[in-house]
Amino acid sequence: MAITVSLVALFGLVLYFLLRSHSLSAGSAFVAAGFGFFLASIGAAGPINEMANAIVDAIPNL
Repeated sequence: MAITVSLVALFGLVLYFLLRSHSLSAGSAFVAAGFGFFLASIGAAGPINEMANAIVDAIPNL
C-alpha cells in the first residue's frame, strides 16, 4: 500500500511539473489520469502492481 501511495504521489508530481512547463496540456493530463483509472479497473492492474513491486524490491539490491 505504501508503494502505491508513493507512486501516485510521484506520478502526480511529474504531471504537475509537465503542466507547469507547458510540455503537457490540461486535456492531455486529464486523458492520462483517466487512462490510469480505467487501467486500474481491468485485468492488467494486478500484473502492473506486481511489476512495480518487483522493481521497488529490486532497487536496494543494485
